[in-house]
Amino acid sequence: MSEGTAGPSLGWLWKLLFIAAGLGLLAVVFSEVDIDAVWRSAAAVGAWGMGGVLALYLLAFFVDSVSWLLALPSAPVNGRWMWRTWAVRMVGETYNNITPAASMGGEPVKAVLLNRHYGVSYHDSTASLILAKTINMVGLCLFLIVGFWLMMQSGKLATGYKHTAAVGFVALIAATAVFFAVQRLSVSSRAGGWLGRRFLAGRLDAAIDKIRRLDETLVHFYTRHGWRFTGALTLAAINWLLGVVEVYYVLWLLDAPITWTEAWIIEAVAQMVRSGTFFIPLSIGAQEGVFLLIAGAITGQPALGLSVGLVRRFREVIWIAWGYLLGVWYTSRRRDMRA
Repeated sequence: MSEGTAGPSLGWLWKLLFIAAGLGLLAVVFSEVDIDAVWRSAAAVGAWGMGGVLALYLLAFFVDSVSWLLALPSAPVNGRWMWRTWAVRMVGETYNNITPAASMGGEPVKAVLLNRHYGVSYHDSTASLILAKTINMVGLCLFLIVGFWLMMQSGKLATGYKHTAAVGFVALIAATAVFFAVQRLSVSSRAGGWLGRRFLAGRLDAAIDKIRRLDETLVHFYTRHGWRFTGALTLAAINWLLGVVEVYYVLWLLDAPITWTEAWIIEAVAQMVRSGTFFIPLSIGAQEGVFLLIAGAITGQPALGLSVGLVRRFREVIWIAWGYLLGVWYTSRRRDMRA
């Protein structure tokens, strides 16, 4: 095997291993419930109910796309650019969902589409993607803080669930704080400059200069674009809240209404688990498992919890197919450089 093909082949091997692990976990999850009961319950959502689920996610996706647009100061905030960031994000998130790359496999795709079709420089698109990811993580942490507090107050969850959630919660908060601090304090360019001077005798000056420029762009956004940062963070928080609405709505459709507090707990744990299983495409198996355990514990019906997970999985499959079709559309269209 040539050196040029070793990397991609190894990547596909890891991908297959992660998919196999996810499918194995999914098999374990399904072995714990009556499959027929799960399918009957999920089917009870119906076509109109599923349409409502898709409409809710469309709104959430649009909100998240506008949040990303606010992190791209070189682009105006108008209807045309809202469409552009939404469409590009649809394609990029399709790759993020199907590749085991820490939800980052689609980020280069987004940068390429912005550059080739809308003339956005790779410097600006890369900075906006880092900012959007950071803002999204901060929004998730704020959402999880409330969710974790509600979980601790719940009498329906076992102590073991709460302790496990506490470990994941602390780890995610710490990772987000480090990620933000690295940008705000220009740690990458400082460390690169120090290494270049001490050990590499200036051989990486060009690369370090690019990192320094990127760091300056990030710091400039945080310090000079306060309204965009605040707006983007607010929209990111709203996006996570719409996930709570989705859980509440699906269980209402399944004739098993829960409180808003319980819906918040279920969504918070589900998102925490998804963040921790980023290496499994679509978090397959893990997402179903968390709905089986947490939604099952809250409703008293594990099969019902798994039905909620299957409804969300069906929504994701439709979304990935839509993103794929948009990707095909992009490959066949001319560049559009209009502002």
